Amino acid sequence: MARAVPRIAFHAPMKSPDSPVPSGDRTMARNLLAALAAAGFAPGLATPFTCREPHGDRAAQEALIARGRAEADRLIARWTGAPHERPDLWFTYHCYYKAPDLVGPAVAGALRIPYVVAEGSRAAKRADGPWARFHAASEAALDRADILFAMTGKDRPALEAAAPAGQRIVDLPPFLDAGAWPRAARRAQGPALRLLAVGMMREGDKLASYRLLAASLDLCRDLDWHLAIAGDGPAAPAVREAFAPFGARVSILGRLDGGETLAAAYGEADLFVWPAVNEAYGMVFLEAQLQGTPVLAGNEGGVASVVADGLTGRLAPPRDPAAFAASLRALAADRAGLGTMGAAARARVLARHDLPVAAATLSAALLPLLEAAP
Repeated sequence: MARAVPRIAFHAPMKSPDSPVPSGDRTMARNLLAALAAAGFAPGLATPFTCREPHGDRAAQEALIARGRAEADRLIARWTGAPHERPDLWFTYHCYYKAPDLVGPAVAGALRIPYVVAEGSRAAKRADGPWARFHAASEAALDRADILFAMTGKDRPALEAAAPAGQRIVDLPPFLDAGAWPRAARRAQGPALRLLAVGMMREGDKLASYRLLAASLDLCRDLDWHLAIAGDGPAAPAVREAFAPFGARVSILGRLDGGETLAAAYGEADLFVWPAVNEAYGMVFLEAQLQGTPVLAGNEGGVASVVADGLTGRLAPPRDPAAFAASLRALAADRAGLGTMGAAARARVLARHDLPVAAATLSAALLPLLEAAP
């Protein structure tokens, strides 16, 4: 008899893969679903419930905890009454103090199935203060996990230090599906250095990144460059204001939908530039490098996990316009080196950050766990 395909209950507490609003979190959730399917599993979205609480509102956290408990009870009742639909494993993507998994641990415990988390992060400094309840819930979920998939080198030390006995930590670098992206034609270099930035236009870290980029370029007015910006959102007027002093040297393309259009924009650029304020790692860096475009990024968060400094681009000290500008000057002075970096960038993405590589990692980690489950 053929072996049944293991069913995976997938959950993304921060942002559902079905969300209509594009973001790196939505992209990574969708990529994980695709990688699980490519690994031979049958993943399905367990619940659309999300619980991101960005303001440190204790009352809001308590209300979400109650809703998460009710959702867990609903799923437990559903699958207890329909054992033929029962998942074999629960897989949560992104669990941290602003969006803990309030559903999965209870369901996995009641059904006696393995529980795993990808991109979990621990933040001991949040144990007290406005996010204390959510921090405790996130820590409990991470403690419960049989496997934690560490997606960046930044998160791994804290995960290792707090790992309970028997828990495995497995590296799963951020990835994309290279096969789903068209290969853009690389445009020959011209006299002006063609720069590209891609990012949602919203208040907070994204707008801070745009403003830092504008401040950096203001220190490089003597260089011959042109910047194209792909993105849109509620902070678009503020972004336009930040770059208005550059006049025709900056083109704002708006939101580019579809892989072909965005791939073409990456292919047009000599260099992808993004200061990456408070960036987890940045899917745009992988997308740019896949098209053979080297990267200049701020060295913040987990960006170093997807950009190899000196090989596929350059990492500048975080939140420092002068340092970012100095790195841009160095890259602009070696135009031939940009081509070499771009080729290395594409090769590295295909070797380390492509969906088949992630699928192999997931298969190797999850199959033994499923075989050992009761």
